[in-house]
Amino acid sequence: MNDTTGKTSPEGKPETLESQGTLGTFAGVFTPSILTILGIILFLRMGFVVGSAGLGLALLILLLANTISVLTSISLSAIATNLRVRGGGDYYLISRTLGIEFGGAIGIVLFLAQSVSVAFYCIGFGEAVGALLPVQVPYLTQIAAASAVSFLFVFAWLGADWATRLQYGVMLTLALALLSFFVGGLLKWDAKLLIENWPTPQSSMPFWVLFAIFFPAVTGFTQGVSMSGDLKDPGHSLPLGTFMAVGISIIVYFLSAVVFAAVLPGEVLSGDYGAMRRIAYFGPLIDVGVVAATLSSAMASFLGAPRILQSMACDRIFPFLNPFAKGAGPLNNPRRGILLSAGIAYITIALGQLNLIAAVVSMFFLISYGLLNYATYFEARSASPSFRPRFHYFNKWLSLAGALACLGTMLAVDFRSGLFALVVLFAIFQYLKRTAGPLRWADSRRSYHMQVVREHLLESIGLPEHPRYWRPQILAFSDNPERRSQLVAFSSWIEGTSGLTTVVRVLEGEGVQMLKRKEEAEAELQRDIQEYGVHAFPLIMVAPTLQAGIQSVIQAYGIGPLKANTILLNWMGQTPGTLLGLDGLDFGTNLRAARFFGCNLVILDAKADKWQALEEIPAGKLVIDVWWRNDATSRLMLLLSYLMTRHEKWAKARVRLLASAGASQEEVTMAGLQEMLEDVRIDAEPQIVADVDADKIAEYSGDSSIVFLPFRIRKNQVVDVFGNPMGETLFFLPVTAMALAARDVELDAGPESGKAGETAKLLDALEDARKRAYEAAAEAEDAAEAFEKARRKAEQQRLESVSADSEAIALMEKAVEEASRQAAKTARRAAKAAAKAEIAAQEAETAGVISPKKDK
Repeated sequence: MNDTTGKTSPEGKPETLESQGTLGTFAGVFTPSILTILGIILFLRMGFVVGSAGLGLALLILLLANTISVLTSISLSAIATNLRVRGGGDYYLISRTLGIEFGGAIGIVLFLAQSVSVAFYCIGFGEAVGALLPVQVPYLTQIAAASAVSFLFVFAWLGADWATRLQYGVMLTLALALLSFFVGGLLKWDAKLLIENWPTPQSSMPFWVLFAIFFPAVTGFTQGVSMSGDLKDPGHSLPLGTFMAVGISIIVYFLSAVVFAAVLPGEVLSGDYGAMRRIAYFGPLIDVGVVAATLSSAMASFLGAPRILQSMACDRIFPFLNPFAKGAGPLNNPRRGILLSAGIAYITIALGQLNLIAAVVSMFFLISYGLLNYATYFEARSASPSFRPRFHYFNKWLSLAGALACLGTMLAVDFRSGLFALVVLFAIFQYLKRTAGPLRWADSRRSYHMQVVREHLLESIGLPEHPRYWRPQILAFSDNPERRSQLVAFSSWIEGTSGLTTVVRVLEGEGVQMLKRKEEAEAELQRDIQEYGVHAFPLIMVAPTLQAGIQSVIQAYGIGPLKANTILLNWMGQTPGTLLGLDGLDFGTNLRAARFFGCNLVILDAKADKWQALEEIPAGKLVIDVWWRNDATSRLMLLLSYLMTRHEKWAKARVRLLASAGASQEEVTMAGLQEMLEDVRIDAEPQIVADVDADKIAEYSGDSSIVFLPFRIRKNQVVDVFGNPMGETLFFLPVTAMALAARDVELDAGPESGKAGETAKLLDALEDARKRAYEAAAEAEDAAEAFEKARRKAEQQRLESVSADSEAIALMEKAVEEASRQAAKTARRAAKAAAKAEIAAQEAETAGVISPKKDK
């Protein structure tokens, strides 16, 4: 993994740096997290929520909000213990999992959100100070807020260790304030009032409005993550410190809600933001606690925001942020980022109206939590062997649930602000997707895609291959860099956005030295593919001979059901020399071998002058000619011409179907061609050409953009369908793709056709035969029992009535004889049905539909 976070060189360039922090779990994670969570909402809004919602609904709000924090903490613990965490907190974890686009997008909005949060908390400090003064002073809130930013700026400038010392004093103040509140609550406890405050008042505010008021209280549990670069052991401290902060804060909030409900009536709680002061044993401590809570939350954001910015700058995601990579001192304190955060805080304070910005900022925090959850799910879903978190108490489905909960909460709390935040994130994501350049580190996306490919390939094993879903899997052989670009471009056209191309080069030789040659050739091939701007895979095959290499690639390429079905190569001409590095006879031999192994053959004649002429044709005037002979090759060419029109370059091209009169045993008619095109759902212009020969082909297609032409192999030489050397036919034609199908191509295969339909028919026939055999056997058995019963009855009657009427005896014997004939008849029918069932079973076994051992 490439990473560039941390200190800078004397020249100001960022260097790679492992975590060299000095802070432990308590100072670096627990303290900033708990101080942010136990903030202004606890002191000034918790009582309002309880009074407005009732204790029962208030506890539900707490439960839902803290469920998000717990799920996110679990995800954080899993992902933080799976890699060596460096500076940048949420940004670092998300970018190293979901990629630079998601990481950069969330990094920039988190930096802005935390910088603006400094102003929010300091404005809360200013309002608290104003409430304590007996006189009204103009702009007191803004003045006090700006003063608080300046005060905190000094500690942030000095470094995280100095800021931590300030936070210890703030934590002590908060602890004393809460102690005063709980002691006062116990002394004033009223169980009857607790029961009365349980139900929701009739004039209650909507649930999601109250949830939105409370939710900012739990948005501080990842503040410690932002300090990851200052920690001694981030992998140990992040999960432990976060869980400690979340666990203690949950206890404090739930107990606080109960105390509020047990001491003051609901109407008092909902009408007095200072209800905590009324309950406290020593009220002034609450005032000090409010001031301390706002300053502590602001300090945590002041420490986190610049470190996110510095981490992004070191990663060089946004060029204009590069100067912020430089740090100061042994701990690489991001002072330039601190200056920018302070400037944003001052501007925010000057704006005054903050409600809209506050809502969007809350959405940004929720997005970061959602992405943190999704990143953990994404990593676990990829099933990468490298995903070995030391924190084992997590489940990927819990992480996914956390991500969905964050998204649902965003839209439920404030749909417009949530949607705006998502739009901003998406815009930055798209910007980075287009401008990020080469990857700077390994993330989980490749592992995820490989896992999905694996799962889909395994799923496809049990599904029969069907001609309806044929798609080109192309091996493009190219040994000439000068003509490779045309070949790869043409391959991308006939893929039709549904196939795959692998560009193949065969190196002839043996020995250890071939390994280096292979690496160099593969790097060159990869560079060429990137330069062409197409999607293709490079493949270098080393073999003792070219023939062996080519045949090995054709047979061995692919995995499972994904195998090559089309060979593409450049036409080198019928002149003395070589074709694909082989002489003409060997070339024909290898073409025959490729076709024997089930690969269609396509040879591209795209000499430089012809290709230049093709590129100069406007998109609206492109014409594709397909020479039709109503055979497998014709159907292949028609399908490839259609796939070309799915490429943006050929989307407006005309396809002409030029049918040779008398080319097949069936009479060619315009009505027949039009009906065929309608049946296969391909837009083409049919035209019948009489007395077709090489000259007629040149006459009709000489001015076309590209021509699909069938070819044959005669005596290991490529010839046209008339037996002429292909070079003569191509001389007056534009860019031409010569094709020869290996198997029949069904352009209008129904879902019931193919192997699946045949399998179904065999299974149905077997089932019917077995059913008839079973019914015939049952009938024979019944007939045999009837015969035996009639025989015994006749015998018994004969013994019991010696003087029986001779006529009655005759009738009885006749009945026995009839039962005997019926039994024999049904037995023959059963034997015949059993034989048919056996034949059906043998046919199914031969076709591989059933297992011989299992069904015999």
